[in-house]
Amino acid sequence: MTTNSVLVLKVGGALLQTESGMANLMAAIKDMTTSGQKIVLVHGGGCLVDEQLSANGKEIIKLDGLRVTPADQIPIVVGALAGTSNKILQAAAAKAGLVSVGMSLGDGNVVSAKIKDEKLGLVGEVTPDDATYLNFILSQGWLPICSSIAVSDAGDMLNVNADQAATALAKLVNGTLVLLSDVSGVWDANKQVIKSLNKNQIEALVAQGVIEKGMKVKVEAALEVAQWMGKPVLVASWQDTEQLKTLAQGGSIGTQIQP
Repeated sequence: MTTNSVLVLKVGGALLQTESGMANLMAAIKDMTTSGQKIVLVHGGGCLVDEQLSANGKEIIKLDGLRVTPADQIPIVVGALAGTSNKILQAAAAKAGLVSVGMSLGDGNVVSAKIKDEKLGLVGEVTPDDATYLNFILSQGWLPICSSIAVSDAGDMLNVNADQAATALAKLVNGTLVLLSDVSGVWDANKQVIKSLNKNQIEALVAQGVIEKGMKVKVEAALEVAQWMGKPVLVASWQDTEQLKTLAQGGSIGTQIQP
């Protein structure tokens, strides 16, 4: 990893529920940006969305593991992701001494967005568009913190899967994508982190039942991204402070998913 390559870090909503996790991550980001590393932080916030929907008496609907977002729920989803989740992370960044810019996929034409599937309601699919806005923020030494809310040409606010949002931005700036969650990487049958995996190895481990459930979804998504970008994608942990320090020092962490 070189400092002229942009690092796109994607974090899930679980991070927002742990102050120490956010503090450790922001401290690592501070170290990296101080040494000249450009970073884009992309976040989800599913836990907060669920809380807000329940508080407003709305039903939480999933279809094949994807959140269905009816029109009457989109203001709540946008508020939870582009509002509360985004500002919680900005507050953590400020505490770590970072200058951040809270943004969404709807800013500066960074992506173009359309409705993914009518059955899912206002759920968006995005493709990279214009890097000018993002490059300006990075050129100032600021940290863009981007929520996965997009706006279509028709003016619809759309809820986008955060992994896909991070992928589009990584593609936009030709960056290295790191999917950070609460696991330190992909484990083998002996619960040891596997350093590197390709398509054939992933398929074999899935067939053996070693990679299953949530990790199967994550690894298959990472493989798709790696193939689309033509470069490895890292699956690592925001919980592991040693991993974050290694990342800050330019080392490789977690599991590299090879294209």
